[in-house]
Order: sequence, then C-alpha cells, then structure tokens
Amino acid sequence: MDHIYEAKWITTPVACDEAVYALEKTFAIDKQVRRATLQASALGVYVVEIGGVRVGDQILSPGWTDYRFRVQYQTYDVTDLLGADNCIRARVARGWRMHRSGWQANYGEQKGLTTDSDTAFVAALFIEYADGSTQTIPTDASWLCRETGTRMANMYNGETFDATFCETFARPALETDFPMDLLTAQQNEPVREQIRIPASRVFTTPQGDTVIDFGQNLTGYVEFSVCGEKGHKASIRCFEVLDKDGNVYVENLRAAQTTITYYCDGTRRTFKPEFTFYGFQYLCLHDWPEDVKAENFTAIVLFSDMKRTGWFECGDKDVNRLFENVVWGQRGNFVDVPTDCPQRDERLGWTGDAQVFARTASYIYDVRKFFKKWLRDLTHGQYADGRVEHVIPAIGWRSGGACGWSDAAVICPWEIYRTYGDREVLVEQYASMRSWVDFMRAHSTDGLWLGGDHFADWLNLDGDTPTSKPYLQNAYFLYSTSILIRTGKLLGIDMTEYENCFADTLAAFRARFMADGKITENTQTACAEALVFGFLNEAEQKSVAAQLAQLVSECGHLKTGFLGTPYLLHALSDNGYETLAYDLLLRHEFPGWLYSVDNGATTIWEHWDSRNPDGTMWDAGMNSFNHYAYGSVAQWMFECAAGIRHDEQDAGFAHIVFKPLTDKRLGYVKASIETVHGAAASEWRLTDGGCTYTFTVPAGCTATVILPGKTEEIGAGTYTYTI
Repeated sequence: MDHIYEAKWITTPVACDEAVYALEKTFAIDKQVRRATLQASALGVYVVEIGGVRVGDQILSPGWTDYRFRVQYQTYDVTDLLGADNCIRARVARGWRMHRSGWQANYGEQKGLTTDSDTAFVAALFIEYADGSTQTIPTDASWLCRETGTRMANMYNGETFDATFCETFARPALETDFPMDLLTAQQNEPVREQIRIPASRVFTTPQGDTVIDFGQNLTGYVEFSVCGEKGHKASIRCFEVLDKDGNVYVENLRAAQTTITYYCDGTRRTFKPEFTFYGFQYLCLHDWPEDVKAENFTAIVLFSDMKRTGWFECGDKDVNRLFENVVWGQRGNFVDVPTDCPQRDERLGWTGDAQVFARTASYIYDVRKFFKKWLRDLTHGQYADGRVEHVIPAIGWRSGGACGWSDAAVICPWEIYRTYGDREVLVEQYASMRSWVDFMRAHSTDGLWLGGDHFADWLNLDGDTPTSKPYLQNAYFLYSTSILIRTGKLLGIDMTEYENCFADTLAAFRARFMADGKITENTQTACAEALVFGFLNEAEQKSVAAQLAQLVSECGHLKTGFLGTPYLLHALSDNGYETLAYDLLLRHEFPGWLYSVDNGATTIWEHWDSRNPDGTMWDAGMNSFNHYAYGSVAQWMFECAAGIRHDEQDAGFAHIVFKPLTDKRLGYVKASIETVHGAAASEWRLTDGGCTYTFTVPAGCTATVILPGKTEEIGAGTYTYTI
C-alpha cells in the first residue's frame, strides 16, 4: 500500500524567497521495529534525513515532470535509521519547479505556480512492529518549519550556504491543498553521484584570477574543504572554457550565475551543493580565505543512474577521444530529462536534440526507463490537436509543432523499441504517435504539409541556400508516418488509412521536390534524409546517393545541421560511398568532428565552430560546449565502422547483422553493445595479408555476417574470419 496518500502536502507559512527551509517531525518509539518504509516527494527538490542521517543517495529528487499532471515520489527502506527518539527532517528547495530566470522566467505564470508556498513537501513513514502492529507518521500541520543555512538555491544561479546561520525558531508547518492524486511512483532511474574527479591543476590567469581545472567538461558540482574567519564570504564561479588569452570566459552562460557562495564559521568544513547542478570544467575562486590547494577540490559528476551498455575503440586516438566526448555529452545531459545543455540559463528537454540522439543513447546506456518517463511527460504536454511542445517537460514557450522536434513523439518510442524489443513503449505511446501524424495530416493540402513554426536544419552551414522548411516538414511527415504504420501493424491495428496518406504524400513529395530521380533541394541534408528515411525506389536511391556524394566531394566537408548530421554518414556508407563517409569522420579541419577534439573538447559542442580557429568564440548568446546532438555520429561508429546492427525485421538484436566497414586509417575497431540478450561484439584488425574479423552473438540470438565476398548465417557464440 502507498501510505503517502494518507499524508498532506505541507509548506512554510512564510515566504522564504530562494532560501531553503526544513520541515521536521520528532517522535518516539517504544517497540521493536520489524520494517520501516518512508515515501516522500516535493514540489521542488528535497533532501530528507532521519536522525541526522541522509535517507537514500538520490540527488535532486523527486525529479522533473510536468507538474500539471504528475509528481513522482520515492520509496526508501529506513528500518536501520530508527531508534527510541527520532526526528524526520526534510529540506526543500525550488528546484526545477520554481525557476525565475532565463528561459523559464515565465514558467510560474504558465503553470499557475506564482507564490513561494507552491514549494512543498509530502511524506509518510510507515512502521511495522515486531508485535504485528503498525504506525503511520504522515506530513501534516503537526510538523514544524525552520529556515536553514542554505540561503539561496537556484538551478541556474547556484547555491549560497552560511555556516554561521543558527536555526533557532520554528513555526508550525502549513498544510496546502495541492492535489494528492498527482503523486505517482518513480518511473525512471534516479540521479546519483556517479564519478569523482580530482582537480588536475591550479593556476592564475593573465587577468589574475585563481582558477581550478578538472580536465573534463562535466555536469555536477564541486565538493571543497575550506577554513576562513567567521563570516568571511568566499565564492566559486563554475564555467566551461577559457578565452583565447587563457582568461575566465562566462559570457556563454548568459543569465546563469553558476555560483557557489560560502560564508565561513572559523572552522574547517567540507561542503558541496545539494539543490542545484552546474555544467563546468573550471572554477574561478573569489576572496578565497586560504592558500588554494588542488587536493581540497573534487568535482562530483551527476547523471541518471543508467547502466552502461556500449563501448567503442579504434586505432585512432582522436576518434577514441571523440567517442568519449559523446559519452560525456550523454552523461552531462541525461540528468533526469534529456536536456540540450547543462550550463547556461536553459537546460531544457529539447525534443529535436532527443530524437536525433535517441538511438545513439540507447547503445551507450540502457535508457529504456529514462525515455519512457520522459515520453510520458511528452504525452502530457501534447496539445489536443497533436502538436508537441519544443521542450519537455513543457514550459509553454512558442506554439510547438516543429518538424524534427515534434517528431520525437514518433521517433523516440520507435528507437527504444528497435534497440530493446520493448513493445510496451509502443503500446503506451501509440496514441501520442498517431496524434502527431494526424496533426500533420490535418494541416496538409494536396498531400503536403506546409506552414507552421519550424527550426529547419538548425545550425547548418549551407549559407544562403539551406534546406527549405517545406522539404524538411514533408520528409519528416513521410518518415513519421512510415514509423506509425509499422507500429500499428506490430500492434495489430489496421493501418490502411495511414498507408493511403503515405502514398498521397509521397506522390506530392516527388512532384514538388524531385526531378529526374534527384532531389531538387540540392543540399546534403535533403539528400541524406531522403536516402535514410526509406521512401526512394532503387533507381532514385542510386541517383540521390550520387548527388549527395558529389555535394560532399565538391566542398570537401559536411554542411549539415541538427536534422541532417545524424543521417549523413549512413546515407553515404549504405550506398557505396564508405570512404567518403570516413573522410568526413576523420576530418580535422573546420567543419568536422575532430576539429573540436583538436581544440581540446572533452564533450560535444553546440556549433561546429563553437570556438573559431583563431581562438575567439562563435557567439556569446548561444554557444554551449556540452551539447550532445552532433554526438549522434557514435551511432555510425557502432553500426558501420564496427558493423553491429539490429535486423530491421527483428527488434532488440534478436537477429544481428554484422557488416563492418574497414578503413586503413583506423587500423582496427572493436565495439560491443550489451543487448537485452547479452553482449553483441565486433572486432576487425587490418594485417599485411588482409583483415581478421571476430564477432560474438549472445545466447538465444542469431546473426548474419556480411564480409567482402562472404555472407554467412551464424548462431550464438564467437566466430573469427580472415579475409
């Protein structure tokens, strides 16, 4: 039984602004406890303790959901924390719910969250005694409320802690009438502290700032030890990069202050924030009260507690660094929701970024629960006409309905199904998938969807002749409709209506966007999407592939943005141009993936040239150095360079296709994906006499091996070929 429903939401009776308050209850026990369970949640984020011991190791609980529809709660076994005299104490901060700056400045107004009392806590402690009796201790008006030493906690601006603050006065808590039926058990993995990174160096910038470098762009916070005179104010500014002269650069953080402020109390203390997170590699110290020593600072990396499942390695150290950058980009942006970036005043669940990276994400980590939780919020935020907001959880920004962004409603559940063979996600999301396709149908004329609010091929390099919005709209219209048709058939639904829609749109698409078997929009993105989305016939496929190869060869580099990049290398290598695909992967000059590696990147950049060749920045207003969308190239590394693919007709890697594409510039590639059946692995090594291939098929699975001059069907086991 979920005893949390017996409790009441409680909050502070006085406005606390951004200070953190504590809610507490003392009680005595005079019996032997057999088992004790605590269920808790908050409007905001909370930390709960019993007897001064933190309950659980989750960070930023209860997580971020669309609070109009649900708030998750957590369940903890606290049997070992109870004694004769006890105190439950929860500290509550605004968290994601009460942003008041940056992109979410209007969040409170949009959701009706306009007063400080909207931050609240709810919990129930259920005790089972050895004699068979039970007791429930719920939150209610009998609890007390106090201010705490955390004087400010803000997701964007950081945290201020006053070690001299004395909690001397308590008031009765105030019950609030937030609906209890919005509470739901936690669906996804919690956020936890995952990795600890010691400071790699301390240095002074040319402008005289004391800076600490951790050598890795990361998401989390810093734990530090400090001793200063009572009342001394020390502060830390977290930031991502140095400017071209080696000085602190914070302009790309926009309105986010990303600061830790600490008031010393005269004794040495160890501190770390609890109610916020930062995207950073560097710390800038201000008014530090003692000599700065690297050993006093440790970066703590946060991300959702997903299981690692995918690994890749090759003979090129820069490509290996690129892959690690992709992994770090996923870690940094999979903090309960798939955010676009973790550092500036944004950190939102952009749908376009999520859909282009979904399959890549599913290879590197097990993201089933992560995406299913987020997709439920996508459904909640979907308008009655089928439009999907640009960011999920929804914040009411613009009108939604952008091609390539709203298509996350269809593409993300499909990719989760493809990787894990999980039909449940299709069952849960089918209505949402169909609703988005129906929106496109309802706004189409003579088979084509035109008009609307779109981002197009975001951040492309096509200059004055980018891929047009009408082209992208209808390419995605066809792609999402084709996925919906396959989904419906898997679920036993008659899809004739949508098959007819697809045929009508395809005919109209060909009439408007194709001539002589080629794409009239002569861009890399237009060709790549047509080739990968699967709506060309054999002759068109060959012609458009040659068109794409010519476009790439003529300029010598990629020009694609967010919507074209995930498909570019696949479109080339799947159609006989694998050497050209490798040329793009291995390009060190701008624009290319290894350009950022050569410039010290440890995550994926938002722009191909976030930092210009002369060391200056692309722009101050929109320039994240941890933005995972272009990291979708790791999908090509797994599927093409290593050659591990799931059969199109058999989801979940039940049948694997091993078809690696070798290139002498790499020398070797080895990769593995921990599927739901076990590890699928591929390795190839070039030798003087040819190439040696080794493949591993998990138990219960089959595979097709496709090598130069050889195709073979194999079962579970490990196989080696020399060609």
